[in-house]
Amino acid sequence: MTSHLHRRQLIALAVAGGLSGLAAPLAGRAQPMGRTPTEGKEFKPVRPPQPVEGGQIEVLEFFWYGCPACNAVEPALEAWRKRLPPDVVYRRLPVAFDAQRQPHTRIYYTLEAIKRVDDLHPRVFTAYHKERRRLLDSNEIADFMAAQGVDRKAWLDNYNSFTVSARTNRAAQVWQAYKIEGTPNVTVDGKWLTSPADAGGLEEFLTTLNFLIDRARRERGGAAKK
Repeated sequence: MTSHLHRRQLIALAVAGGLSGLAAPLAGRAQPMGRTPTEGKEFKPVRPPQPVEGGQIEVLEFFWYGCPACNAVEPALEAWRKRLPPDVVYRRLPVAFDAQRQPHTRIYYTLEAIKRVDDLHPRVFTAYHKERRRLLDSNEIADFMAAQGVDRKAWLDNYNSFTVSARTNRAAQVWQAYKIEGTPNVTVDGKWLTSPADAGGLEEFLTTLNFLIDRARRERGGAAKK
């Protein structure tokens, strides 16, 4: 698994380099690929399929704050997410492939707990990739959040809470069940997995996601909700 993960990370880094200049102009849209996305190429099945929460079609993003490709695709994914129809729900799941990265998982779930994901999730990416902050020490993280206007004590109380700890542990169980070997990866309805590296680029990635959402809708026997 280690060598395979290394290859996927190298591919993701290469794709990220190509995506960095495309994220802004392509945000929120996906152009036709000229052909239908193919299983085994642009996407692969999740085996076994995983349960999804609620009754909506679930799009689940697996990410890590330290991942260059995640940082590169974040603006386009966020713009695309905001245009999804009501029958689709978008969720994120932070991945920590080792214990050292677990503070990043806790950061995300603490942001959810204090309802600051919308404004501070992209800020964490910026801090890591542009300001070279590792954000691995709890006091460093608390200081950073205080500088963003978050009450330091409230941050630490939530960061160290049972709820955030439980969600951090649960996240590891989920990405392992999906057999996630790199980031970014996105699953649709617990059945299919794709990534910018697998799809061949950002435009193809978004097109593949749209295709898989339509497929999930057809298999559920439903029509797009306006």
